[in-house]
Amino acid sequence: MNKKGWLLLASSLFLLVGCGSNKQESQTGDKSKPKQEISVVSSGELSTLDSGLYSDVNSSDMIGQSMEGLYRLNKEGRPELAMASEEPTISEDGLVYTFKIRKDAKWSNGDDVKAEDFVLSFQQVINPDYGSTSSNQMDIFKNGRAIREGKDKLDNFGVKALDDKTLELSLEYPVPYLDQVLVGTPFMPKNAKFAKEKGTVYGTSSDNFVGNGPFLVTGWSGTNDSWELVKNDSYWDAKNVKLEKINVQVVKEVATGVQLFEAGDVDYTTLSDTYAQEYKDSPQAHFVPKALVGYLSPNQKREVTGNVHVRKAFLQAIDKEQFAKEVLGDGSLALNGFVPENFATNPKTKEDFRKENGELLSYNVKESQKNWELAKKELGKDKIELGLMSADSGTAKKTIEYVQGQLQQNLPGLTITLKSMPLQNRLDFQNKGEFDLVFGTWTPDYADPINFLEFYDSKGGLNTAKYNNPAYDEGLKEARFDLAQTPEKRWDKLLDLEKILIEEDAAVLPLYQGSVGYLASDRLKDIQVFPFGRTVSYRLAYVE
Repeated sequence: MNKKGWLLLASSLFLLVGCGSNKQESQTGDKSKPKQEISVVSSGELSTLDSGLYSDVNSSDMIGQSMEGLYRLNKEGRPELAMASEEPTISEDGLVYTFKIRKDAKWSNGDDVKAEDFVLSFQQVINPDYGSTSSNQMDIFKNGRAIREGKDKLDNFGVKALDDKTLELSLEYPVPYLDQVLVGTPFMPKNAKFAKEKGTVYGTSSDNFVGNGPFLVTGWSGTNDSWELVKNDSYWDAKNVKLEKINVQVVKEVATGVQLFEAGDVDYTTLSDTYAQEYKDSPQAHFVPKALVGYLSPNQKREVTGNVHVRKAFLQAIDKEQFAKEVLGDGSLALNGFVPENFATNPKTKEDFRKENGELLSYNVKESQKNWELAKKELGKDKIELGLMSADSGTAKKTIEYVQGQLQQNLPGLTITLKSMPLQNRLDFQNKGEFDLVFGTWTPDYADPINFLEFYDSKGGLNTAKYNNPAYDEGLKEARFDLAQTPEKRWDKLLDLEKILIEEDAAVLPLYQGSVGYLASDRLKDIQVFPFGRTVSYRLAYVE
């Protein structure tokens, strides 16, 4: 064979084994009508399908594939009507919203979606006995906070079913961004009849769950690392859902996900660190800025991490720029504040929140060591040993390894012991307060700074660090209630609150603002990747 012939053969072989999709497509035998089935990677296990009990992004994503609230996100990422058949009627004072539920909305078991399904779901989230970490998100409804603090009865909650298809939401204060809020995972309904029958096992496996969204979760026992999403023919908008099946596999190591993608075994996988850098120029690589924050949470109930000088020393001893660029390398940014960039803007000047509030306690080894010496003096210790806990995903492990190196290098006498574990185990320890330092990530449900700042409400379910500053709590209350109708004053209050949280108390130690990096096969079209809230949706996706 001549040289030209060898080149043609090599080109043909490259096309046959090229990244992504041919292995899947060949199963159809008809390239004009490809099989609407894909395989994807989840970076972490599924811990629950209960929209009231989830506390991790991976579970939230799967709930979002199988459930739908009053609103959903359209192709441009903006709220549009979903379970609500029309925009609500709103009272003159902006406090009472009345929604009509779609007549054609069905649960996957054939039951009609009713207003009471929203009432039950919202009541469970706010009920202190249910144990939802999202309970503070229900504070927007009348008497919500009082109920979750045990100061009022559930009967007085501002969520009512006027009839089977009419839902009334009474707010505690005006919420002009309510449609954004109601897209969030805690605001999904539950089939009230089914959920009551299942009781505490609801959402613990695919057999103990019914959905009303575009896909059904099948084959999940509650502990296994693979399952399927199958098109839900009972979904009201099923005619616009093209994918018939999605095979989901938990792959915690980025390298493994990339290898599966290269072999054509998966159509979607996440990218980070060196792989993000390696694939940054690939047409199959995509990077979406995200309002995700990676942070360290110091336990305020422990002697050492309860010391403010320790916390400030830790925060300023970590070179975040180096970490974001050289370790993550996926478009993530160093973050010196808890509210990320390009997330919210001043209602008057349109200036970005992060830019306006500046860099709070940024990397400064000299200042860090000053606080460290003060801390050791106050604690009466020269040698300090602490544990740093995280989930066992690849990114989490790289993060805590980097933090360990920075803290031990810059703070004499400090020893950090690392402990990685499955996400659910980490959450269990965290919720019990059994940690010194824990690494986690937080992604907001809607584009308002308070969705970050209320994370450290002393009465909030997510505040596992037990941070408690009455002035901070009072400021949150003012922002929610007293200043709700004066957006400029409210904005100034939110700026002040972040400075209290970081500069004064170092209650949380932010590390980076994330970016969603992923590989998608050439045949996979119209996948939705969101800048905040849930990460990914396959509702509009299809195989070409």
